[in-house]
Amino acid sequence: MSRAMPLPTALIAGWARSAVAPHGGVFSGLQAHEIAAPVIQALLQHAGIAPEKVSAVVVGNALGAGGNPARLVALAAGLPDACAAFSIDTQCCSGLDAVSMAVGLIASGQASVVIAGGVEAWSRSPIRQHRPLREGDAAVSYERPAFAPDPARDPDMLASAARYAAAHGWTRAEQDAYAVQSHERALVHQALLADEIVSINGLAHDPYPRRISGALAARMPAVAKPVETETEEADLLDCSLSALSISAKADGAAFVLLASPEVCRALGLKPQAAWIASVSVGCPPETPLLAAEVAARAVLSRAGLASADALAVTELHDAFAVQGLSFCQALQIDPLRVNRGGGGLVRGHPIGASAAIALVRVLAELAFEKPSAFGLTAVAGAGGLGAAAIVQRL
Repeated sequence: MSRAMPLPTALIAGWARSAVAPHGGVFSGLQAHEIAAPVIQALLQHAGIAPEKVSAVVVGNALGAGGNPARLVALAAGLPDACAAFSIDTQCCSGLDAVSMAVGLIASGQASVVIAGGVEAWSRSPIRQHRPLREGDAAVSYERPAFAPDPARDPDMLASAARYAAAHGWTRAEQDAYAVQSHERALVHQALLADEIVSINGLAHDPYPRRISGALAARMPAVAKPVETETEEADLLDCSLSALSISAKADGAAFVLLASPEVCRALGLKPQAAWIASVSVGCPPETPLLAAEVAARAVLSRAGLASADALAVTELHDAFAVQGLSFCQALQIDPLRVNRGGGGLVRGHPIGASAAIALVRVLAELAFEKPSAFGLTAVAGAGGLGAAAIVQRL
């Protein structure tokens, strides 16, 4: 039996995002705040609220390498100097965790109107180096930081996904078919997606989705193969990850406008959705892609929903096709009901923004559903972190 639905402490009065631009593409000359600011300005204009009414900004960002990107975002967007600014780094979960924390600010009375989401300028991310231990030694460059203190528990993300695919028998053909369907759905929905996208540098659509034939999918190179499998049967299958079945590096931003019910009434805001519940969880870092499943189950329970059948809209940031397949199997959801406008797999992966973009997609899709319909956003992050949220159309 479902539990009583918790009363919302925060309402969502608007949302907006940029297009997701491939790494090195149209946004390659922009810093994170230069991508985020136009999105926030358009969001405020559409909601009909003055910038000085915003009391806090919470921004997810994974590759900024220090500083406080949220403060730059707030000032670049023309928000008041008094606006508080919080930067969140939980890697792929950052954009959704930022919104959850913004809800907490409202619930605790620390803020009345908050803009929250995420931004990533992967194309402009700093070059990373470890400082040498001894004078005269050279600095050591690295691509990604450690996500677990024990190297044995901190596998390469691609290798981990390939190992999981082999261990559970998810073949390359199944993964590629999932990706092809996601590309097709993104192309069909492209006109509808335009309403949520703010044009920046002339880009007003996600450029990555494309038509892919079975023959083209078969020709794409394998980018990760399992080095070990747990069953003899898996050894006989091609469970490699192709270039088609992983989410590409990208730049982008997405934000939502949150306020308490009382403030919405006082300011004349017209909220379109309510924040019902959210969770942030951890799971074994060896298989981080499973954290989205763990988070989704937990948030359904927290929201008092018996199963995923209660959801009208489900959006998973699927960094890997095998992750999408596993998620659907675990929650017993038809894959065609997940990411019905295409997922992160086909948009690209602006890490700190990806989960916020998935939330914007849920909110946009809920607008076509009946009042009181529920939507779920779920994401997994490096190090075995997961986040999920339930929102409801008003």
